[in-house]
Amino acid sequence: MNKLVLTTLLTAYGFAAQAQDNPLWMRHPAISPDGKTIAFSYRGDIFTVSSNGGTAKQITSNAAFDSYPVWSPDGKNIAFASSREGSIDVWVMSADGGIPRRVTTHSGNEYPLRWKDNSTILFKTSMMPTTKSIIFAGSFPQIYSVGMDGGRPKLYSEVTMDALDINASGDVLYMDRKGYEDEWRKHHRSPITRDIWLKSGEKFKKLTTFDGEDRDPVWAADGKSFYYLSEQNGTLNIYRRSLDGKETRITNHEKNPVRFLSAAADGTLCYGYDGEIYTVREGAQPQKTAIKIVADNEGKELIRQIKNSGAYNIKLSPNGKEIGFVLHGDVYVTSIEYRTTKQITNTPEQERDIDFAPDGRTIIYDSERNGLWQIYATTIKNKDEKQFAYATELVEERLTQSDQTSFHPKFSPNGKQIAFWENRGTLRVMDAKGKNVKTVMDGKFVYSYSDGDIDYSWSPDSKWLLSSYIGVGGWNNSDIALVNASGNGEIHNLTESGYNEGDAKWVLGGKAMLFSSDRAGYRSHGSWGAESDAYLMFFDLEAYERFRMNKEERALAKENMTNKEKKQEEKKEEKEKMDIEKPKAQETEALKFDLENCRDRIVRLTVNSSFLGDALLDKDGENIYYKASFEGGADLWRRNLITGHTELLMKNLGGGEMVFDKTYQNIYLAGDGGIKKVTPSSRTVKNIDFEAPFNYQPYKERAYMFDHVWRQVKDKFYDKNLHGVDWEGYRKTYERFLPYINNNSDFQEMLSEMRGELNASHTGARYNGLWASMQTANLGLFFDDNYTGDGLKIEEVVKGSEIACKQTDVKTGCIIEKIDGTEIKAGMDYFPLLDGKIGKTIRLTIRAKGGRTFDITTKGMSMGKVNELLYKRWVEHNRQLVDSLSGGRLAYVHVKAMNSESFRTVYRELLSDKNRNREAVIVDERHNGGGWLHDDLCTLLNGKEYQKFMPRGQYIGRDPFNKWVKPSCVLICEDDYSNGHGFPLVYKTLGIGKLIGAPVAGTMTAVWWETMIDRSIVFGIPQVGCMSLDGTYAENTQLNPDITVYNTPEDFINGNDRQLKTAVDEMLKQIGEKK
Repeated sequence: MNKLVLTTLLTAYGFAAQAQDNPLWMRHPAISPDGKTIAFSYRGDIFTVSSNGGTAKQITSNAAFDSYPVWSPDGKNIAFASSREGSIDVWVMSADGGIPRRVTTHSGNEYPLRWKDNSTILFKTSMMPTTKSIIFAGSFPQIYSVGMDGGRPKLYSEVTMDALDINASGDVLYMDRKGYEDEWRKHHRSPITRDIWLKSGEKFKKLTTFDGEDRDPVWAADGKSFYYLSEQNGTLNIYRRSLDGKETRITNHEKNPVRFLSAAADGTLCYGYDGEIYTVREGAQPQKTAIKIVADNEGKELIRQIKNSGAYNIKLSPNGKEIGFVLHGDVYVTSIEYRTTKQITNTPEQERDIDFAPDGRTIIYDSERNGLWQIYATTIKNKDEKQFAYATELVEERLTQSDQTSFHPKFSPNGKQIAFWENRGTLRVMDAKGKNVKTVMDGKFVYSYSDGDIDYSWSPDSKWLLSSYIGVGGWNNSDIALVNASGNGEIHNLTESGYNEGDAKWVLGGKAMLFSSDRAGYRSHGSWGAESDAYLMFFDLEAYERFRMNKEERALAKENMTNKEKKQEEKKEEKEKMDIEKPKAQETEALKFDLENCRDRIVRLTVNSSFLGDALLDKDGENIYYKASFEGGADLWRRNLITGHTELLMKNLGGGEMVFDKTYQNIYLAGDGGIKKVTPSSRTVKNIDFEAPFNYQPYKERAYMFDHVWRQVKDKFYDKNLHGVDWEGYRKTYERFLPYINNNSDFQEMLSEMRGELNASHTGARYNGLWASMQTANLGLFFDDNYTGDGLKIEEVVKGSEIACKQTDVKTGCIIEKIDGTEIKAGMDYFPLLDGKIGKTIRLTIRAKGGRTFDITTKGMSMGKVNELLYKRWVEHNRQLVDSLSGGRLAYVHVKAMNSESFRTVYRELLSDKNRNREAVIVDERHNGGGWLHDDLCTLLNGKEYQKFMPRGQYIGRDPFNKWVKPSCVLICEDDYSNGHGFPLVYKTLGIGKLIGAPVAGTMTAVWWETMIDRSIVFGIPQVGCMSLDGTYAENTQLNPDITVYNTPEDFINGNDRQLKTAVDEMLKQIGEKK
């Protein structure tokens, strides 16, 4: 049935233009103040329609993405968000249509929320917090106001307001943001869900207490009650609520959520539901707005292209004259000498994992057609034709006929068998025609976290396979196994090191194995960043002894060869030359293995551990070529294993796979979307140019990606019951929107809506295609937002900024009069003066307090760099507060993320001379987005002192010297996510100390973020659930602190961190009076 559904989706898009009488996926509807007109976004443009329905009027028609329409109070203008300049900006146009005007100019993303009055727009963006606030920079956007004709934005609220409305008295209703969670997640009951607040003057009051989602508040006409959306009944519906808490339910929709609530002055409410637009008045039934759209904004169904880059997954043909590769999910073969390129597959689905048959006339690959990965083969039909690039007729056949996921096929060297993975774990072998399928290794011995992370390789005699292997419970300590390809169940764990081994290749004619291991490298704290080395394991004692010979011994051995041995060597070389000219399947003598002591015959080949890429050993085992990243990019290195000399051959070749030609003189590699031929002897690089015809079918490709996401979740979600949701039913609910979506912004939103039904963390989709080519530089300064004169008045120079690092007279109170010679008038938007100047020199004209004017030069900074400095500023503020309140008795450290760098920062600070003799520590992990560090941190904090080092009575240290042995507590908040939930959960489970702060949502699940065939879209799958010993998953299990303390909005604004102060009080109680 599912195969039929996908086939139907892929063939239905020719009817999309005829479906305009009942369009779906109309988003962000907003009713006009007079209740007569509704503005909404559809297919990336803004439309208006009578609130009674009818034919909609298209008021924007730009190729960019336009959405989020907001009416001015007088109904004459509409503000909206648009990507016309790359990133999202606020634009304004007449409600009747016309030429839009750009209002905001910063390269960040700005979204309109509402109009403050008929000439002023409120919008949301992340720029700079205030100097006084303790809001965590970068995570919580601020609200700004700007005139409809543009100008300099003015801060309206430091507190994030993701939706807001203002009544006649100036009282603000708003939806809060407590921390990170996907915007479209549903059905959760947790500390991270949204609430509605009232800001009256400078006072804040929380109005809703439901532990699920409360969203999108709008004032009722009386200005004393409000409407909002709430999930109290299981899905978002409209409620009316008075300020004293009396509540009435307005709508009773089921299953799908109500979205995008707006209200007219006459009490008419407008909202989106199930991709359509509704209106309702209190006490009446909702009315669907019947809309007809006549517009040419469907988008093309087929775009023909010629691509010259984007290749990956390369494979050299056996004759060495052409290369197979994958580009945007299609298979190609190109001539090495010429640009001639043959397209092997032409589907909107994805193909990958290519391999040539030993005779070079067949290429195999896997394809996710009809919703299931299966293995296919394409063969040159005409026997007189030798190369794919020039073949006139190709024949494709499907080799596997199962209902199980089957992929990553590889021919055996004799061409008689094909191995592949089934269900991402079971290693199977079939004959070359797809028959006689047998299991050679059960799936219980491997676990695939992401497609492509497990591998295998055939032995030269076609009788054995080297395979990824975890045995029982060895997911974090992967090994390499030798597997008998006959299916007799014979498996040998070759490595058994407790470290991570992989990337196994047969070398030296099958007498040894080249592999990578992190056993000797830099060991990362956290789940990423371990450095590795290349190693050889020998299966043959004679080959091992030969490898250990020095140059002199090798020369002597060659000289002492008998005539018979020399003839055999010559015959072998002649056969190798023949195989290059006329490739064919290889039949070789059966390999023999001495496995008894193979782990004693392991040789480390690389001298320096690195972030190791692919590696190759030449035919005689004299040189290893490998990619390594020491300085960011992947560089190609060579080590002569006889002399021990290591040299850098070429820099920045990219991180793709490598393959020798049969002469071992040239290396082909994929990197940065291109194919390169590298000749190490001459240190030359030649680009292998290709001209790949590509048929981009956006509607069919989105249908395929939708199906792929749905199936990946079905196959890989950590709970096989998918939290009990009707996943098949939700597929039907959402797939019907596909014909009405013509852009990735809407598509990403739809994927997130569907995946949000799972009520799980890490389930959103991301679209990274909105990016301004000219990024706005930051000067690393706080400006006085209350200053109204010409220029920019400096309130603070951020420590560590480019200006702060120079010896200048720039101080608080100075005014920047000019940027690169352009005078800055009062209220002028100065951001365009900083566009494109990150890392570039900027000349500032400064007026000091006394009136003296001088020029300085500085360099523009990225917002990411400034946010890093603001983070350090926040940490230093906290550290000084702890020092002050505790009289220097308490240490303070912050855990920024759950990775190696953060651990080393914590370790360095915690065990420094300054802190190790303090009496207790406050470990602040608020606003931690995750990673994998819980065990390292808990081990660090759970030390127990058992001895002192005392030479001649002098105390010089203690054991354990590398752990904290004194009291500690951990500060937590709602903005802790993933392993930011996991660390304090484990800390509490182990009873190390108290948790202080706000409850944390249960999000401790290991996720894989998969990049789609359209690489601008990424989605997450929470795959590995973390289960406590009592059988409870951490996912959706709320973590409550031992001492609950909330920072209020007033606290954030005024710099009053009551959570941190409570932690100081608690730790001082624990350590008692100073002795």
